[in-house]
Amino acid sequence: MKYEELMNNHADKLIDQLLVHVLGEESVEVHFDFQDEDQWSVVSMHQYEEDLEISLRLHLDKHFDLFLGYYDDEDEFHELTHVLNEKETEQIPIGLQKIMKKVVDDEQGLRFKSALIKQS
Repeated sequence: MKYEELMNNHADKLIDQLLVHVLGEESVEVHFDFQDEDQWSVVSMHQYEEDLEISLRLHLDKHFDLFLGYYDDEDEFHELTHVLNEKETEQIPIGLQKIMKKVVDDEQGLRFKSALIKQS
């Protein structure tokens, strides 16, 4: 299955994959990033054997998007984004949503024990 099809038709599966990975770690890192006038908090996972990055981003205007970055066979980097709908956003644990909001509001990354999210 092509990455474009995954993003457009199966974003919920990518979100689940990311959340299982992130919440399976002992600690979670939420980073702050920006480009031009846009700012966001981000939680990511990397699959190095597939040259793949999957991320959830919460933007300053309060919308979430799913980011997928990958290298093709010619070593060209591609970026795909998908704005999450309400149902997809509801997949994200409330605790993680609150922490991502704090990171984007404070403009500063945060590291915390994943058990905090599992309890919420």
